[in-house]
Amino acid sequence: MPRTLLRAASAIVLTLAVLNVPAAHAQEATPVDVTVNTRAALAAVPETGIGANHAIWDAHLGTDQTADLLKAAGVRLLRYPGGSYSDIYHWADHTAPGGYVAPNTDFDTFMAGVRRTGARAMVTANYGTGTAEEAAAWVRYANVTKGYGVTYWEIGNENYGNGHYGAAWEADDHPDKSPAEYARHVVAYADAMKAVDPTIKIGAVLTTPANWPDAIVAEGDEGSWNEVVLSTAAQKIDFVILHWYPGALDRTGHVPDMIQLTREQIARHAGPGAERIGIAMTEFNTGSSSNGTTTQPGALAAADAYATLLANGVFTVDWWNVRNGIGAVTEVAGHTDYGDFGLLSSGGCTSDGSVCEPALNTPFAPYYALQMVSRFARPGDQFVRAGTDRSAVSAHAARRPDGSLAVLLINSSRDTSYAATLDYAGYTPAPGAPTVLTHTNGATAITTETTGTPGSRLLPPLSLTTIVLRPAPSTGPGAPGRPAATAVTDTTATIAWPRAADGARPVAKYEIHRQHGAVTEQLGETAGTMFTVRNLRPGTRYTLNVLARDTGGGLSWSSPPVTFTTATPATGTCRAKLTIQSDWASGYVGSIELTNTGAPVDGWTLAFTWPRTWQRLDSGWSAVWTQDGQDVKAVSEPGNGALATGATTTVGFVGAYSGPNVLPSVFTLNGRVCTGG
Repeated sequence: MPRTLLRAASAIVLTLAVLNVPAAHAQEATPVDVTVNTRAALAAVPETGIGANHAIWDAHLGTDQTADLLKAAGVRLLRYPGGSYSDIYHWADHTAPGGYVAPNTDFDTFMAGVRRTGARAMVTANYGTGTAEEAAAWVRYANVTKGYGVTYWEIGNENYGNGHYGAAWEADDHPDKSPAEYARHVVAYADAMKAVDPTIKIGAVLTTPANWPDAIVAEGDEGSWNEVVLSTAAQKIDFVILHWYPGALDRTGHVPDMIQLTREQIARHAGPGAERIGIAMTEFNTGSSSNGTTTQPGALAAADAYATLLANGVFTVDWWNVRNGIGAVTEVAGHTDYGDFGLLSSGGCTSDGSVCEPALNTPFAPYYALQMVSRFARPGDQFVRAGTDRSAVSAHAARRPDGSLAVLLINSSRDTSYAATLDYAGYTPAPGAPTVLTHTNGATAITTETTGTPGSRLLPPLSLTTIVLRPAPSTGPGAPGRPAATAVTDTTATIAWPRAADGARPVAKYEIHRQHGAVTEQLGETAGTMFTVRNLRPGTRYTLNVLARDTGGGLSWSSPPVTFTTATPATGTCRAKLTIQSDWASGYVGSIELTNTGAPVDGWTLAFTWPRTWQRLDSGWSAVWTQDGQDVKAVSEPGNGALATGATTTVGFVGAYSGPNVLPSVFTLNGRVCTGG
C-alpha cells in the first residue's frame, strides 16, 4: 500500500501475579475460563511466518541496527521494495520515477540486511511499469550472479487498484487493465523468471474476501478478479497474495473464513494439485489510527491476527511497515500514538514541528507484539485450539516438538484485569512453575520469569502473556499423518490417514475428533486407518483430527486437520439453486430458483440460515421475506403459492455482509432439505 495512503488512513513494567495474591487483589479481577485443547491441531508454524515490509524511501533500511532489531523481534521474512513502489521501481538502475528513492536502499543493501537479520526475502517484481524480461534479469542477478537464493517473487503489488474498478492508486501502463491482462502477464513473467531459476516460487495478486474489490465483476470481464486470475494463471504460480487492513481491532474472527474462501477459490479454479498453492499475507496492519498504530491496543490486535492467520495456514504475515513516518498524533490508552504504521520510529516530526517521534529505531508497541508471537510460536511448532469465555480475552496455543506447550493470552480490556483459570484437554502439564513472558501497556521490553502454576494467571489490562509449560512424562504413540476426506456426501465422509508410529506400546486404535472451537467431539474410533463418519449435517463445514491410542491407554498428539464441506442431498422433494447476479464487496443481489420435485404444494415456505452473524437480509421480492436472528424465510404470496410437481418459481433478495461472505448452501421447502442446483 502506498506510504501516502497509510499516512492518511516513563515506562511501567508490570510483573504477572499468580492467583495466590492477597484476597483484596484477587477480588478485583474478573474471572475468565481458558480452554486449551491439544486434541484439535491446526496448522504448523512456518519458517517464514513473522514478516515485515521494507521500503526504498527508508534511508535506514540496510543498517546493522535495523537488522539486529528485526532479528531480535523474530522477523523471518522481509519484503522489498515497498508496496505500490514495486510497480514503479526499476531494480537495475535503482529508480522509481514519480517516487522518492532514499540513498543506501538498493537491492544489494537490502539483501545484506536480510542476511544479517537471518530472514528470507520476498521480492515484488514490477508489473505496472516493468516487463517480464526485466523481472527475469532481476532473478538472474539475484540468484545466479550474486547467489542470494531468493525464493519468493510476487508479480506486482495491488494491481486491482489500477483504475479497472474505479479507484486508481497502483501504477499500470498497460492499456488493458483487466484481470485477464494481468493473468496473461503473470504467465509470461512466470515462464521467463523460472527459465532463469526453476526453483523460485511465483505469487499472483488476489483480492481479499470481503475487501474491495473482491467479488466485483467489471464490465467486459468473465468473472471477478480472483476468478479470472486463477482460471488463467493457477498452473503457473506457487502462491497467492492477500493484503489486509481491517480498519478495526475486532476483526480477527473474519480470518478463518477469509482463508477458507481463498482456498476454495484456488481449488475451484486451479484443478488437481491445487493444495500446492500457498497463501501469503504480504501486507497486514490493523489500519486503525484512531485505535492505535504505535500503542498497545493496536499491538494486541496485531498479535491476535498474526497468531490466527498463521494457525489457519498462511505461510507469512508481513507487517506494514518497518518504518513509515509520523501521521495523525493522538492519545490512545494513556500514551501518545504517532499515527505511524511502522515497527520502529523514524525519528521524524509533524510538518509544523510541534510533535516528534521518539529517537530513531525506538520500537513501537507492535514491535513487541511480533516479538511475543515469535517467542510463543516457533517454526516447527503446531498450533492447537484455544478459547475463552470472555470476548475481551483471546487465547492461542502451540505445542512444541519436545512436548512443551505455549499459551498466548491477550487481554484487550483497557481497565479490567482478568483472573484466568486454564483447563487443558489432551495435555497434562508437569508440576511446578511455568515460564511466563509478559508485555503490558507502555512497557519497553518483554519480561520473562518462572512463576505461578499451570492452571491460573492474572492478566493485567492491555497485556500480552505467554505461558510455557513442560509436559508430564509420556510414552504415547506418535501422531497420525495428515488425514484426507473422500466420498463426501450430504451425511457421510470417508477419512483416511497414514498410521502413527508406535511408542513404548503398540497403537491399539485411532479416534476421530471434530473441532467445535476449543472443544472437540469424538465421532468414532477404529483399529484401522480409515473410517466413514456418518450422521453429518448437509452443507456443513467440518474440521477433523485423528489421534492414536496405545494398548495402555496412552494418547498421541493429534494429526494435522482435514477440512471438508458436506453436500446437499442427491435426491429430495425440492431443488434450490442460488445465483449471485451482482456483488459490490459489501452486498449482493441473489436469486433462488426453487423447483418442486415432490407432490404438488399449495403454499410454500423457503428457509435458510445465514452462516455468519455479519450477514443480513436487506430486502426481497416475489415472496414475503423475514429474518429472525440468522434465520431467513421467504413465504409464498397469493399469486405464486401453487407449485405442481416439476414446477419452478424464482425469488430474489438483497443480502449485505461486513465480513467474508460464506453463502448459505442448505435450503428447505416446507421443512424438507432441498438438493442443490
